[in-house]
Amino acid sequence: MRKISLQWRLTVITALLIAAICIFLNFLLYRNGIYYIDSLQNVVTDHGSSAEQETLYIDIPDSEWDDFASQFAVQIYDSKAGYRRRGWFITAVVTFIGGMVTYFVSGHALKPLRDFSAKVEKVQVQNLTASVIDEKGASELVRLGDSYNKMLMRLSDAFEVQRQFTGNAAHELRTPLALMQAQLDLYNSSAHPDVDSETAETIQMAAEQTERLTKLVKTLLDMSELQTVARTDEIELGALVEEVLADLEPLARERGIVLNAGCCGELYMTGSDILIYRVVFNLVENAIRYNRDGGSVYVSVNKRDTNAVIAVRDTGRGISPEYIERVFEPFFRVDKSRSRELGGVGLGLALVREIVRLHDGSIAVSESNEEGTTFEVVFPCETI
Repeated sequence: MRKISLQWRLTVITALLIAAICIFLNFLLYRNGIYYIDSLQNVVTDHGSSAEQETLYIDIPDSEWDDFASQFAVQIYDSKAGYRRRGWFITAVVTFIGGMVTYFVSGHALKPLRDFSAKVEKVQVQNLTASVIDEKGASELVRLGDSYNKMLMRLSDAFEVQRQFTGNAAHELRTPLALMQAQLDLYNSSAHPDVDSETAETIQMAAEQTERLTKLVKTLLDMSELQTVARTDEIELGALVEEVLADLEPLARERGIVLNAGCCGELYMTGSDILIYRVVFNLVENAIRYNRDGGSVYVSVNKRDTNAVIAVRDTGRGISPEYIERVFEPFFRVDKSRSRELGGVGLGLALVREIVRLHDGSIAVSESNEEGTTFEVVFPCETI
């Protein structure tokens, strides 16, 4: 009962209620009808056996009276049986019709609730304030809509505070990190023959960690400022992919990795050219960094229904099934030591997912095994 819809619950409950009422009325009517039919039968069959019986005018010879009484009793029995069958038949018909009427009436009555649910399902983190529901139907739904809108406002305020905190913290960290990086670069720009190996190793480690923290702060700033970036550019996805591959060709050449692209026609989408470039760049860069030496990366752009699908496939070691759903989480790394060796900060895919969501798209790992991994990004598109 818990798994069926509210409409079916109302239908079943109403049908059972109608059936119970009909059964009760049928029982009462049957008992009442049987009482009067039996009374009539007793009057006829007992005629002549008692002198106190009321006068009954039936023109039947005395020699045929026994046969008449016997036939009359059979007719009474058949009448009672037919009465009972018709009563149960009417009960079943009334229950069925009542259930059907209840189903359609409840469906019409619950339509505002279904519409309300459809509006709620469209809510995303990026459009909380734009998802306020203006409900003007039943008073119960109006109160539910008001409560829902207040909840959205509280969530929006909480996310805004979180974004502001992230942005402010990143801004505050950027200045001292820049000073540290400048001092370390200045120190490393000249020779220091009098410095022992331990000190040199410590300074090198400080420089690497400072660089890593600088990248982390930059990524946090980018994530906190996504909402402020205009998304009105007309982007030709095939040309953008070619541009990304050209920019990453030197990195791929260092490891002997071949970059290939395949585009199906001219696919355009509306959004931020800078952010979409960042999505493809991050995915291809990861495909290069976590690939095998001498491997390959293939980027395809295709049309699927009304969407553009960007797929990035590498020939790396793949991702374990238990980690596939977590690779988009901030600071999550499948291989922590390898990620640090490659200079990752654990926010690249998290940033990609936020940008994709901001453009009403979706991203997922469509395939991953020992022969490689495929990331698939889906965007609403236009064909020209």
